Amino acid sequence: MKTYPLGEFEEIVLLTVGVLFDGAYGVAIKDTIEERAQRKVSVGALQSALKRMEKKGYLTSRTGEANARRGGKPKCFYTITAYGKLALQQSRDIRTDLWNAIPKLAFELKQTI
Repeated sequence: MKTYPLGEFEEIVLLTVGVLFDGAYGVAIKDTIEERAQRKVSVGALQSALKRMEKKGYLTSRTGEANARRGGKPKCFYTITAYGKLALQQSRDIRTDLWNAIPKLAFELKQTI
């Protein structure tokens, strides 16, 4: 079986692109991750992850219309590819299998901290 490896941050970014669907561009992705995951995201880390996943074939990008409010610079929108969907499904399946493999007793033990 072919594997489609995703790091944790890549997985969050890819899921966020899916959530935003047609509105998935840099600032919207960053803001959504910060709001939903309650974690700060640097623009550099986000751009690196987007480029890396585009190279892996998990995302495609398209350039939107130029906007006077952005100084004539167009937005770059991202979309999940079929490989990106496979990567997300594989990641979800691995996590589900691991969650299901934890014995119930492990959660019932009292913590001694």
